[in-house]
Amino acid sequence: MTSPDRAFPDPRMGEPFLLTPGPLTTAYSVKEAMLKDWGSWDGDFRAMTKSLCDQLVALAGDTKGEFACVPMQGSGSFSVEAMLGTMVPRDGKVLVLANGAYGLRAAETLRVMGRAHTLIDKGDYLPPRGDEVGRALDADPAITHVIAIHCETSSGILNPVAEIAEAVAARGRKLLIDSMSAFGAVDLDVNRIRYEAMVSSANKCIEGVPGFGFVIARKTALEAARGNAHSLSLDVHAQWAAMVKTGQWRFTPPTHVVAAFLEALRLHAVEGGVEGRGARYARNRDVMVQGMRELGFETLLADRWLSPIIVTFFNPADPNFVFSRFYDLMKAKGFIIYPGKLTVVDSFRVGCIGRMDEHIMRRVVKAAAECLAEMGVASAAPPAAAIAERAKLAA
Repeated sequence: MTSPDRAFPDPRMGEPFLLTPGPLTTAYSVKEAMLKDWGSWDGDFRAMTKSLCDQLVALAGDTKGEFACVPMQGSGSFSVEAMLGTMVPRDGKVLVLANGAYGLRAAETLRVMGRAHTLIDKGDYLPPRGDEVGRALDADPAITHVIAIHCETSSGILNPVAEIAEAVAARGRKLLIDSMSAFGAVDLDVNRIRYEAMVSSANKCIEGVPGFGFVIARKTALEAARGNAHSLSLDVHAQWAAMVKTGQWRFTPPTHVVAAFLEALRLHAVEGGVEGRGARYARNRDVMVQGMRELGFETLLADRWLSPIIVTFFNPADPNFVFSRFYDLMKAKGFIIYPGKLTVVDSFRVGCIGRMDEHIMRRVVKAAAECLAEMGVASAAPPAAAIAERAKLAA
């Protein structure tokens, strides 16, 4: 039953809420959509694939028929590798913008596939800015592409992709965007932000389940990408060409996941699309952050950089605070949180996405307060070193 004070019920099977950047808590109707089997070659399933692609291109804002959506089997990282390996020519060079684990993973992916690349590494959380991207491109004319992370979930920062896109376009280079945990809730309209391709995943802001990612790319870029791929199965051009010709995936598709995703897309549209979904997540963040700050917790990031996806908090300095114990207590109260990924100071993260609303986030804060009391933590204030580290953040 859904109570009058909240929009969404607790998970029907009794599992904890997933306060993570995906996989995340999904609607029961999304789970229910997976109960039917589909033939991957059948016309009904081909129609499902076409609907999926058409709806995603529309979410990106394309009204001129300039973009195509290419779903790819596997986790989001599979699709990131597919995008990089297909869209970047073998003699190309990529400027990687890193301020956390996922930018560094892109650089490692390029290294493994043998693509030339260079790196702007801002550390754990400082945002890459348009002016420094411009300087790097001016200094190295061999760079053909730039890869930027839209929301770096290792810190929770929402990177300034619009100003990065301007710097890249002004110099005639091509921008690729990893919008894995932001697309569907944060604006990435092709009419306002210039990019060649972006990549996201089924189990993020559209609130589907894991099993495939997707690349939304300019058709001209896809046409030019033939023969670029380093991999048979991770060739976005070949997948696109097959879908154009036959309507089918080249290899066995995650049929049940596609069915679930279509239901998730329906719910996304009912909520008001990107704007409506993003507003709920932002409200989730604001309610949760305010409550956690009232308990004494401090966020890593200043408000201007806080994404509506996930928020990083410093661990309390109190010696009674042990994250593993805090995690277990929160789980017992119905909430799974995320460990931190910062290298300098200890932290943890709380996600704002998934089938949750502000009323559930108030329960998260209440659970955190109870956990601190049970652990004997007198203050949630972080150590001085954490505050000193935060002071380095760009204004």
